[in-house]
Amino acid sequence: MFGIVFLMILIVPIVEIFIIVQVGQVLGGFETIGLVILISLVGAWMVRREGLGLIFRIQQRLSAGESPTAEIVDGLLVAIAGALMLTPGFLTDSVGLLLLFFPTRVVVRKALIRRFRSRVFGTMGTTTHVVDVGEVRHQPPDDESGPQITSGS
Repeated sequence: MFGIVFLMILIVPIVEIFIIVQVGQVLGGFETIGLVILISLVGAWMVRREGLGLIFRIQQRLSAGESPTAEIVDGLLVAIAGALMLTPGFLTDSVGLLLLFFPTRVVVRKALIRRFRSRVFGTMGTTTHVVDVGEVRHQPPDDESGPQITSGS
């Protein structure tokens, strides 16, 4: 995993510079810089809008007594999109924009949940095994025989 991250840190800036130079040759230097800034501003606005919407949906799910799992993963993806949008370059902005659009974010979310669910539960698959132990109460000892544990039934 560390090797992949290291390669990405090395390769992505080189690809970004290459793309910026190519766009600069077609549009011109100032126009390319303006386009990068414009895309970053639009991306920041979209991140803010999506983030506020997610906070609202998380609050709704929590007040309904439901677990906001999908919304939390979406929030993580929107945060990653925001970081990508603030990184100058067309490649990172493109990936960030894709993460901001709900349909593509749903696909990425489902893939992430599937991947991490299999890592967390291993061979158990997608089903969680819950063991209900009931309610247990601790009663202080009446004599010197030690503590007694009784069932709450």
